[in-house]
Amino acid sequence: MTRTRLTAILTTSALIATGVVGTTSAHADDDPPGTEISAAAPVKVDPNDPDLKLPDGATLAQAKVLDIKSVVEDQSGDERREDTNTSVTFALQAEVLFGKDSAKLGAEAKSRITGIAEEIKNQNATRVRVFGFTDNLGSSAHGDILSKKRANAVHDILTETLNDAGITYEVRGYGEQYPIADNSTEAGRKKNRRVEVSFPRTEG
Repeated sequence: MTRTRLTAILTTSALIATGVVGTTSAHADDDPPGTEISAAAPVKVDPNDPDLKLPDGATLAQAKVLDIKSVVEDQSGDERREDTNTSVTFALQAEVLFGKDSAKLGAEAKSRITGIAEEIKNQNATRVRVFGFTDNLGSSAHGDILSKKRANAVHDILTETLNDAGITYEVRGYGEQYPIADNSTEAGRKKNRRVEVSFPRTEG
């Protein structure tokens, strides 16, 4: 499969001067809850070090490590993979997995989900999140129900494929919440109709 690298944000660490630079976040505000990243600074920083050359009266905020994020999307836009320091997320467009307004998986969908299951196994993940999302067409209540049914369908294939009682799953339907594209266009709505599977990256 030919892939096109869309985004690579590489930030190894950030030293933030109070009153000089604002707070920096590695995740957008509209990320689903529970996906926040935090990490301790790898080295101790001396805020009184003269070589830091801060303006008079300014002090250093606590040092922290920002996440490294890489996003790769296939040319069709049907599948997107996001890698960070701590996790892996796959997003599959609903049209690839399901018929219109349906939660029944097709043959191609099962093949793609099986590929994700292999990655989960390779990472020795014990916690897996399966989140469903829709566009903003139709009622919000309908979107909530459909997105949860679709997340459940993907979850069922993952559990069947992995057959591992040691894996804990979190399955949710968010409906039209947390769009990743503009709902005013069909191209944007297509991206928003998706199921995301995420899990921690193996340490080390």
